[in-house]
Amino acid sequence: MCDDCGCGPGAEGVTITRAGQKRRAATMDRAGHAHDHAVAAGVGHEPVQGRRLEVAREVLAGNNEQAAHNREHLQARRVVALNLVSSPGSGKTTILEQTIRRLAGVRPVAVIEGDQQTLLDAERIEKTGVPVVQINTGAGCHLDAAMVHRALHELKLREDSLLFIENVGNLVCPAMFDLGETAKVVIISVTEGEDKPLKYPAMFAAARWCLINKIDLLPHLDFDLEKCREYALRVNPELQFVALSARSGEGMEEWLAVLEDLAAK
Repeated sequence: MCDDCGCGPGAEGVTITRAGQKRRAATMDRAGHAHDHAVAAGVGHEPVQGRRLEVAREVLAGNNEQAAHNREHLQARRVVALNLVSSPGSGKTTILEQTIRRLAGVRPVAVIEGDQQTLLDAERIEKTGVPVVQINTGAGCHLDAAMVHRALHELKLREDSLLFIENVGNLVCPAMFDLGETAKVVIISVTEGEDKPLKYPAMFAAARWCLINKIDLLPHLDFDLEKCREYALRVNPELQFVALSARSGEGMEEWLAVLEDLAAK
């Protein structure tokens, strides 16, 4: 799995940092991650497909066990957790900023930010006034349930809150890793091309909602909104859509209605 997802042995350790604090030097326990699990088992990187598949199954099984624990923890506090996934540059953080501002005084919000490096996104979210923890994955290309478990202990979540987990920008590996979330929300921008659901079907199949962002740019692009929906529904007939612009605000009220509906269930 390491060979496929890019989380190789040269990766820096994962760090968990609260916004406003200096990064810690301590390395997080990466149990459940493909490379660490393989090394611990003495497997290494044997070029045997059967062995690789066995390791991958063990990694995902361990991750799913931790995800179930996370989900139990969140449900006990009536927390709705949304795993935001997309390619880099789709506008996840901007959508998140605008969502938080519109929810001010309506419902408690907390955020887990995932990036390979920097605290840039956590610092942006911190300015909105909500609790935020940054996970830096080093060379890792996705969050896993063990990372989220560690971050949850830093957040001290309030009951009946919304938790947004902004995953590392990547439309491949995050599809495989359950974090214990209520639902995955895949975000695509109109600058990316309407064929993304066909190119990255696993992600769209795993998601419950699809946000199509930057629709204010549609007059300047050849993006076909209906074709994008059609392609996504081929992959996942149950997928639901909100077309919006985090910059102009168009469609944001529809997105907020989705969040209120999820929180009310």
